[in-house]
Amino acid sequence: MKIAIGCDPNAQEAKLELIKFIEAKGYGEVTDFGSEDPIYANVAFKVGEAVASKEYDRGILVCGTGIGVSIAANKVKGAYAALISDVYSAQRARLSNDANIACMGAFTTGVKERELMTEAFLTNEFVPGCSSQPKVDAFVAYDNSREA
Repeated sequence: MKIAIGCDPNAQEAKLELIKFIEAKGYGEVTDFGSEDPIYANVAFKVGEAVASKEYDRGILVCGTGIGVSIAANKVKGAYAALISDVYSAQRARLSNDANIACMGAFTTGVKERELMTEAFLTNEFVPGCSSQPKVDAFVAYDNSREA
């Protein structure tokens, strides 16, 4: 699995801890999209574009709360970013919503919680044809109807 990761300057340490965790667990090849730009939307757009283009399988974005990067990434056509705050929401982001980017807060979650959420996000898969399929189809159809 190819994973794109990025953050704002406030979340640099959290991002580096997640990269180390992902690599140690062998979940995939991680590419760091940076953290220097104080305008978090810029890194969120880059990760969103990388995942939406299918160059990367999943994305992870971190800022203070995860809210800003989530809003920004969702502006990219084909990027489906979910703000995750616990393991259950991380699982459901994949299982029920087929999210391709997980967003989380460096200030709102601890190291272990971020690791567990990342693990849940990377190890769960959307099941085509499940009861959530019509819901996912609806937002993908709307997204596809928009201009790029």
